[in-house]
Amino acid sequence: MAKEAPALSFLQIKIYRSKFIAYAIFVVSIGMAIGLLTCAILFVQWVDNARNQAASTFAGVENTLQHNADRIEAYMQRVYLNSGLMADVRYFLGSSAEQYFSARLEASRVEQPMISFPDDVESFLYGGGQGDIIQVSLHAEGKANVLRFDKNGNTRFKFQVPDEDEMFGASINRGFIYRESLSDPNEISRKLGELRFVVGSDRVFGSSINEGISRSALIGMNGEVYPDFSTEEGNNERVARALADGRAQGYLSTGGLDGIFFTTFTSTKFDYSFVSWVDLGTMIRERWGTLLSVFLIVLLAMISVLTLIVYNLRDDARFLHHIIHSIGRVKTADFTPDTPARYRRNEYGMIARELEDMVRQLDKHIRTEYLLKLKQQETEMKALQNQINPHFLYNTLEAIRSKALVNRDMETSDAIATLGALYRDMVKHENIITIDKELSLLREYLKIMEFKYPDRFYYQFNVDETLSALPTVKFWMQPLAENFFVHGFNSSNAFNLLMVNGWESETHFNLEIVDNGKWIAEERLAHIRSSLSRKDDAPVTSIGLHNVSTRLHFFYGEGFALHIENNEEAGVKVSVMIPKGVAIHVQTSDCG
Repeated sequence: MAKEAPALSFLQIKIYRSKFIAYAIFVVSIGMAIGLLTCAILFVQWVDNARNQAASTFAGVENTLQHNADRIEAYMQRVYLNSGLMADVRYFLGSSAEQYFSARLEASRVEQPMISFPDDVESFLYGGGQGDIIQVSLHAEGKANVLRFDKNGNTRFKFQVPDEDEMFGASINRGFIYRESLSDPNEISRKLGELRFVVGSDRVFGSSINEGISRSALIGMNGEVYPDFSTEEGNNERVARALADGRAQGYLSTGGLDGIFFTTFTSTKFDYSFVSWVDLGTMIRERWGTLLSVFLIVLLAMISVLTLIVYNLRDDARFLHHIIHSIGRVKTADFTPDTPARYRRNEYGMIARELEDMVRQLDKHIRTEYLLKLKQQETEMKALQNQINPHFLYNTLEAIRSKALVNRDMETSDAIATLGALYRDMVKHENIITIDKELSLLREYLKIMEFKYPDRFYYQFNVDETLSALPTVKFWMQPLAENFFVHGFNSSNAFNLLMVNGWESETHFNLEIVDNGKWIAEERLAHIRSSLSRKDDAPVTSIGLHNVSTRLHFFYGEGFALHIENNEEAGVKVSVMIPKGVAIHVQTSDCG
């Protein structure tokens, strides 16, 4: 076997060195682009999440305010529909607490006990200190009587407070005011006064603002900032810039590379704006672990791709070297098989594979045309050593057959005719026949055995048609069947069976010759298997199992296998596996 020179590194070949540099630049550029694009997508996603949470928070505030408006509207309907409650509201318009309670006392002497307006407000709207409404005032003639609820749910009264008092002013720090006109139920045009309900800012914003948002959310109203957020440095400035910008959302630079993404929501119910932002510098510091993970993943991907490129270029360089080596072998007429190599599905791999196949086919052709013919001639010479003149034998067999016909011995006549046909096919000068023809030769031989052992021997062929046209060497099945009659046949057994099975598998054509005769002793079986494993050209003394294996191996080459084993119940099985690729090649080249 020719020794192949050590392969060069692909970096020592100019074309591959240039390819590697170009691939490396391309992979690094694409990796950086993917990394930057991924980071940008993450930035946009984080900003969108913050914006969505800000929108959700703003929607929660608006829903809370709308809920309170609905509750107040329901309470006004309650006042108009309850005459006793309406009467107590009129008494509450008195100038002092003493006047209010005196009027209630005087009315209770005449009628049934009346409903208390302060108690009803507390139970319906305040809910034991859990409601959002912190103050209810009843205004008439420039003054107002006030109900105030502290954090513990206690009620305090204050009468005759001027409308200009600061406790009635709307402020983002204090709360939002709902106004409802109070009219006489009997005379709709007669206005008794105005009810004002104050919803506290702490109750509305305290549990919903600045939760889950990347940085902070602010409430601006008439230039004011909700105090919970005014303590952070620069917040008031950010709110003022966002409100002055006029856009619903956008980017504001805060100096250098720092900046914020802001979102502004304006209430449709009250005079206030909701501003939220994401500080990019803070967001990068908080998400640094995620960004580092993206960088490491991209770096690992680039290293993996470059490693794959190096592997492919190294293989291509190895294929190129193998091609040069194969051409050198052909030039020196060295057709011995080389070490099998793995070929990739590219142009270099195709060329290397075709060159190696060419060398193998040349070697196969030499072995088929010369070695097989030598083995065939050796077999024929040994078979002809004991032969007499063929024409004399044909004439003799035909005379015996005619005698049998005259005596009406049809079985003897048929046996002699079969023997003559078999002998005539044996001595024909054709070495390569089809499997179907080889089976016909075997069938003629087995018919003679049926004549020899009437009603004690049977045979059966189960061979797929896909194997019929398969080329093979001549006269190799008969020696395998003859082994059965010499070593395994039991004349005292009423049912001696020989079966030939054939089928096509994914990679091979398979043939089995199975009998139900005697087993082979394990020691003898081991010796036979050892003999079959020899692939040399040592001379043999008979057309036996080793000769059959050697001839078939010469014909089919690598991939062919012949196995012999005892059946589980009785008899011996000889298995022949013919490789598909080799068989197809022989068919096209030898059988036309």
